Amino acid sequence: MVSIISALFLSFSSLISLSAIAQQTAPLALAENTPDRHIVVPGDTLWGISAKFLKEPYRWPDIWRLNQEQVKNPHLIYPGQVVILDKSGKEPQLKIAREVRLEPRIYVADNKIAIPSISQQVIEPFLSQPLVVEANTLDLAPRIVATQEDRVYVGAGNLAYATGVKEKAKLWQIYRPGKALIDPDSKETLGFEAVFLGNARITREGEPSTFEIISSRQEVGRGDRLLPAAPPTIVNYAPHAPGKAISGRIMSVYGGIGEGGRYSIVALSRGLKEGLEVGHVLAIYRSGQEVSNRFEDKQEVYKLPDERSGLLFVFRVFDRVSYALVMDVTRPVAPGDLVRSP
Repeated sequence: MVSIISALFLSFSSLISLSAIAQQTAPLALAENTPDRHIVVPGDTLWGISAKFLKEPYRWPDIWRLNQEQVKNPHLIYPGQVVILDKSGKEPQLKIAREVRLEPRIYVADNKIAIPSISQQVIEPFLSQPLVVEANTLDLAPRIVATQEDRVYVGAGNLAYATGVKEKAKLWQIYRPGKALIDPDSKETLGFEAVFLGNARITREGEPSTFEIISSRQEVGRGDRLLPAAPPTIVNYAPHAPGKAISGRIMSVYGGIGEGGRYSIVALSRGLKEGLEVGHVLAIYRSGQEVSNRFEDKQEVYKLPDERSGLLFVFRVFDRVSYALVMDVTRPVAPGDLVRSP
């Protein structure tokens, strides 16, 4: 398949902007002190480069003139390439110019790796974990029934014994049922968070089977469950606004903390059924409070406007729940905060 970068070189003018945010009519607003060019280096992301040129980084597809299919499978950008800002037309446009030879001693290992949409280091642990399970999913999974030397809890380097192992897998992940994810508006339970405890590999098949715990984030004990590990995926969707109005709420900040900030992981009360997809960018709002005052013996009640506080990037989507990374924020985010199309 011809890379989209090549397509940009061969026939960039033929690309028609049919992206999810093409409905926006506002002109692109450039960031302050916008550079004329940027040399791509390892560690760059699509979001980070976009933020150098745009006040609204989620409008990346607009400034690249990507169509809808390319938003889902964006052109690959590699270290050493030069991104230039073309202001000659009615709207600014980003293009790829000549490639710069980077210092081999530093970059040779990374030169063939395309940059991701957002930092993989931040979200990688969440890409291969279920995170959200139906009420009975873990109930049907293999269960740890004993531990090495009958200890209450074990960790990395120890053994555990589990029953009900039917699948063949090299790597297994250990989970414990977590809290319910409840829609703040409907009060409906949308799923349950699966608490990731660690990784294990099977060393002896049988009933029970023997597992060696090869890494652990929390202590592992009887009753915990095992699921085959899924390979992590690379999130390379271009950041973009949804093609339709979507609104929901933050249900929780991952890790059980009350508030979060930039690069926090949050669970959203919307998923595939509502049209969310990987790469969607949503704005975060703090819901305006109702205030009342008595003036001249008259009670007055006002609903204050919702205040926008940041942006988040959706990187994992389930049927009714999604997980997103908080990208930009001006105040702490908290469960109950509104999210909607920017």
